[in-house]
Amino acid sequence: MASGAVSGAGATGDAGLKAVARTKVRARNVSVFYGPKQALFDISLDMPEKTVTALIGPSGCGKSTFLRSINRMNDTIEGCRVEGEIDIDGEDINDRSIDPVLLRARVGMVFQKPNPFPKSIFDNVAYGARIHGLASTKKEMEAIVESSLERAGLWNEVKDRLNQPGTGLSGGQQQRLVIARAIAVNPEIILMDEPCSALDPIATAKIEELIDELRLNYCIVIVTHSMAQAARVSQQTAFFHMGKLVETGDTELIFTNPRDTRTQDYITGRFG
Repeated sequence: MASGAVSGAGATGDAGLKAVARTKVRARNVSVFYGPKQALFDISLDMPEKTVTALIGPSGCGKSTFLRSINRMNDTIEGCRVEGEIDIDGEDINDRSIDPVLLRARVGMVFQKPNPFPKSIFDNVAYGARIHGLASTKKEMEAIVESSLERAGLWNEVKDRLNQPGTGLSGGQQQRLVIARAIAVNPEIILMDEPCSALDPIATAKIEELIDELRLNYCIVIVTHSMAQAARVSQQTAFFHMGKLVETGDTELIFTNPRDTRTQDYITGRFG
């Protein structure tokens, strides 16, 4: 746990999950700098497999910066420097021997605004699988696309128009298409940065239902400004404030009995 952070995890309710779920992603003393400005301060957090970890906190508190550290997206920002250690299954992702392209196949990412490629629905999903050589025949590729769209809850809606542009889908369908594209390369972890902020309530409900299904097979880390969404979809919650991890623990305990007054004030809407 980061210096100054407290854990709200206990041994009751969903807390039992924390005791048995194996840690998939382990961050220790992670600090991030943009040039001379420090954005994150000594973040230490364990993210279990087959669990949704929600990162909450006010705008600009470092949630997305931390999320981008897990698949080294910060590498693409000039002047950005990451210190500390992030392990996936005990392997340091910042080791020089780690290929960031292969890392990002293991760690899929879904952004705030749906970003389908200007390609057909089929080619959107097949894109990553082609790059990584996951199919040697057309039939194998078709199976990957169908399976991914089914897992993303989109197959029945698009199976008769796979050759039509992905950009022609509704916002909620586009976001599920992006999720299908992410899971087509068999990732182990899915990062989601405000995946529902651009969607209407009905599309949001579908994405949340999908997240609940996907967590049975993936470690999911989601950034959200919605307290209700964090409470609905996550089993573990981490509260960030001013670049620091204030408190982390089982979601139910964080929302009903936070140990830090800053967490209580944020959840109840006193600030943020």
